[in-house]
Amino acid sequence: MLWLSEVLLQNYELETFEQLKEEVGKHARTGEMFFRMDVRPPFPDTPEDWEDRLEAAFSAAQSGGNG
Repeated sequence: MLWLSEVLLQNYELETFEQLKEEVGKHARTGEMFFRMDVRPPFPDTPEDWEDRLEAAFSAAQSGGNG
């Protein structure tokens, strides 16, 4: 199970929402099956639909997309 809070804690150097999306995609490609969003990303560029965008990045990477 991949938790968003863990991704943020383990990758404290992330500075943008786009970087976070890339990191979520990396985790999905390593075999993570489930993704939980337990915190809101703290970045100034975090969009209103951030949950949908992160879920899409995770799903696309799982299915072999570019995430």
